[in-house]
Amino acid sequence: MRKGEGTRRAPGELEAEVLAVLWESGEPMSAADVQKRLGDGLAYTTVVTILSRLFEKGVATREKQGRSFTYRAADDEPGLAARRMSKVLDAEADRSSVLARFVSNLSESDERVLRDLLRNGG
Repeated sequence: MRKGEGTRRAPGELEAEVLAVLWESGEPMSAADVQKRLGDGLAYTTVVTILSRLFEKGVATREKQGRSFTYRAADDEPGLAARRMSKVLDAEADRSSVLARFVSNLSESDERVLRDLLRNGG
């Protein structure tokens, strides 16, 4: 069964698909370009809505082109993950405890990478 024939996407799945299209392209894309790349019968207005949401979240940038916009991903995948981690940390009152718990749960190899990054300034 195709996605448009009665099955629903998980929350955030369509945003992730649109973002993946923007990452793959590497250049600004119109909503029509994104819609064509997705190729699964999504309505143009749905694609515009998703792109607008990504822009409002700061995950995509947009630039006026005539009467519409072109969009591009604001960050690559690692940058987006880092942004999400920062958001979670910003929402916590006791940042030190959260960071300490995070570090204590790292694997030895991840802890080594983090130590190297901190030692070398990122």
